[in-house]
Formats: sequence, C-alpha cells, structure tokens
Amino acid sequence: MTSFSATFRSALVLMALLASPFASSAKAGSDDGIVRVKSAVAIPEAVTRIKKDIASKGIKFFMEIDQSKLAADAEIKLRPSTLLVFGNPPLGTQFITSNPNAGLDWPVRLLLTQDENGDVWAVWTDFEWIAKRHGIMDRKAQFKMATAVVESITSTLRSK
Repeated sequence: MTSFSATFRSALVLMALLASPFASSAKAGSDDGIVRVKSAVAIPEAVTRIKKDIASKGIKFFMEIDQSKLAADAEIKLRPSTLLVFGNPPLGTQFITSNPNAGLDWPVRLLLTQDENGDVWAVWTDFEWIAKRHGIMDRKAQFKMATAVVESITSTLRSK
C-alpha cells in the first residue's frame, strides 16, 4: 500500500505541475532537441536548488557527475559542467514499455554548464524530441507531464 500511496502522491504532484505557469516556458531551440534555460545563479547554487526541488516533489535523485572535476583529474581544462540524473520511475518507465530503446534517454539527464561568457545554463533533451526519436506515440500525456516537471524544476534557477 505504501508503494501505491507514494506513486499516487507523485502522480498528483505531477498533474498539478501540468497546470502550473511553467508548463510551456521552455522549448527546444532547434531540430537538435536541446532545451536551454539560463540560470541566474552559479552552478553550485543551481545544483543545490535543483536537488532540493527534486526532493520536495518526491522525485528520485540518482546521481551528480561533476564533469569538470573528471576533466581536471585527466589534466584537461573544462568550464564548469555538472550532470544531474533523476526521475520518477512510475512515469519514466512507461516510455521504456513503449520502446525499450527509450532507456537511452531515461532517467532524465539535466546538464548545468557554464559558457565562455560565464553564463550558466540548464540543458536537457526535449521530451517531444525523445518521443519522436523512439517513435513513441502512445504516451503523449506522460511526455507532457515530464516536460512540465523539468520546466518546474529549472524555474528555480531563474531568480537570484
């Protein structure tokens, strides 16, 4: 019963997000399926905010990969870059049931990166693009929900 309750609670939170003002705030800028949202805060603060928001939504956080540290350990210079991996298995695994190859894109990967001007960006793969990539036509509501969730999460980065 606990598993059902947690799943039901997560579904309610995600449905509420669909009605939020963030539900259509970011879109892929081109045919490459990449969505970018400018952050008002540096990467360490962005990581903290995103992890806090993920936890508050009951979403599972899988890992944080400091790519710039990995590069430094290999004696390669790289601007700040951190990859966050998270998801809601009751939602995300539905995509994989439609096409097992969708497991390449799930769970969600969100990249926080700093450009040559010092601006910080939250970057992820557009969920509509993922649906097209894998030919998934039977999960439109779930892809819309995933979009609303990641847009809500990244909205925490828009103010100082």
